[in-house]
Amino acid sequence: MLVVDTQSAIERLMRLLAVEGVTGREARIGNELIAALKEAGVPARSIRFDDAHTRIPLPTETGNLIVDLPGRGALQRADRLLFMTHMDTVPLCAGAKPTRRGQKIVNTAKTALGGDNRTGCAVLVTLAAELSRRKLDHPPLTLLFTVREESGLWGARHVRPDDLGGVTMGFNCDGRSAADVVIGAVGADRWQVEIFGRASHAGGAPERGISATMILAEALAAVRAGGWFGKIEKDGRKGTSNVGPVSGANGGPAGDATNVVTDYVLVRGESRSHDAKFFREITAAYRGAFNRAAAGLTNSEGKAGRVKFTTHTDYHPFRLKETAPVVQRAVAAVAAQGLTPNVRTTNGGVDANWMVRHGIPTVTFGAGQNEAHTIDEWIDLTQFTAACRLAVALATHA
Repeated sequence: MLVVDTQSAIERLMRLLAVEGVTGREARIGNELIAALKEAGVPARSIRFDDAHTRIPLPTETGNLIVDLPGRGALQRADRLLFMTHMDTVPLCAGAKPTRRGQKIVNTAKTALGGDNRTGCAVLVTLAAELSRRKLDHPPLTLLFTVREESGLWGARHVRPDDLGGVTMGFNCDGRSAADVVIGAVGADRWQVEIFGRASHAGGAPERGISATMILAEALAAVRAGGWFGKIEKDGRKGTSNVGPVSGANGGPAGDATNVVTDYVLVRGESRSHDAKFFREITAAYRGAFNRAAAGLTNSEGKAGRVKFTTHTDYHPFRLKETAPVVQRAVAAVAAQGLTPNVRTTNGGVDANWMVRHGIPTVTFGAGQNEAHTIDEWIDLTQFTAACRLAVALATHA
């Protein structure tokens, strides 16, 4: 089993956890990563930001961070490999205060900790540091730190494959266990519906109004009755759906007052499945339910409400074959570290969804995340240090 400087790796992780960088506001953590990479021996000329943020349709401070490491020794002419992670956290991580307790890192603030995905960031910087410190033979490597993963995998979606130097396979660090070899993930639609009703005095003339709130209620009741909400199983096909934020115009409350029939509601949701046709069918069930509910609710003048339903595919599902070279390499490296490879798929989207879409077969392994996106989040340092060793093994064939 490989040996790495675990103390330095943990100190690096603690340092990165203390830097705020929620999704869309990654400039600070990006600059901290650059400083850490330089300290690890990476020359400034090898580090750059791309311009993905100029193509992301949401405000984003900076592009993806890309690091080019030339090969060394007997492997310097081997095919280039990609190691990647995301540098953003969910907004709940703002203000985190990490502290170490034995083989755990916990949070003393009432926020999420940010192990998702500062663990991955620390693993990649540690990889660069170990290769430099020990002068290990390795093929050319590209390190990629993406932006806006937590708000829709936007950095991975908009990275230009040509900017990655012709990589042949990828390893994405994001998750709990270093023994995991995630070879597939769901795809997802993200949808929203604007519901247009008609305002009227709720006490003086309620019959003249058309309640957007009631259209919402009837649509969701029909979705649930049809078996399209939550965990979904139909004819052997499986998926999930969820209804998220419900609001009025400009993000305010839906409705103006209790004495006014609500004339506008905005609701957002998602549909997921490992079957691309099925998650689109789930979305279609929501669309149909909202259209029927709007048409079926009329006022005293015979006028009905209406809806505007829009959707886009957040990411596409994928599943690599277990015989694929990237999977075989990952399985062998995990086993070489004395771990039992756990080849599996996930019901969440990961940056690998888009890398596979870009033509780069990519597997995902974890680095100690636990209870991510909650105030109970903690990091398992045993898994984190195992992930550091695994990254070095993957990069060196060790």
